[in-house]
Amino acid sequence: MIAAMTRWLDPDEQRTWRAFLTASRALMDTLDRELQRDAGMPHAYYEILVRLSEAPDRRLRMSELADATGSSRSRLSHAAARLEAAGWIRREDCPTDRRGQLAVLTDDGFATLAAAAPGHVEGVRRHLFDALSPAQVDQLRRISETLADHLTGSRPN
Repeated sequence: MIAAMTRWLDPDEQRTWRAFLTASRALMDTLDRELQRDAGMPHAYYEILVRLSEAPDRRLRMSELADATGSSRSRLSHAAARLEAAGWIRREDCPTDRRGQLAVLTDDGFATLAAAAPGHVEGVRRHLFDALSPAQVDQLRRISETLADHLTGSRPN
């Protein structure tokens, strides 16, 4: 058996990796803390509400919603139960597939999202975009799109 050669990171790659990891974690932790404080929900719940708000008739199959949010089916089911208890979504049987379920954004859920969105968008602007030049924003978008395409392939965003 031939052992594969490990392609260790050189010092510049190591510095880049650690900076990316630190910045990504810090940004998401900050945004999550702000959403928890200001809207009473974690970022994962906010993303579910956003995805439903953008869907036709504000409804998606649970399996599509899990794929769109990058969640496992069981994690999404747990989140959906919490969102349903809050009155922000409801689950309905899928009319075309008896095994499937739809998640539907309620009017209360839409109002909650509408109330949370301005603060969240301001946080994204303050913590991400305000720290970058227009050229860096363009570079970040292009780098992020390249990574997303590489890592997700044809999975929906």
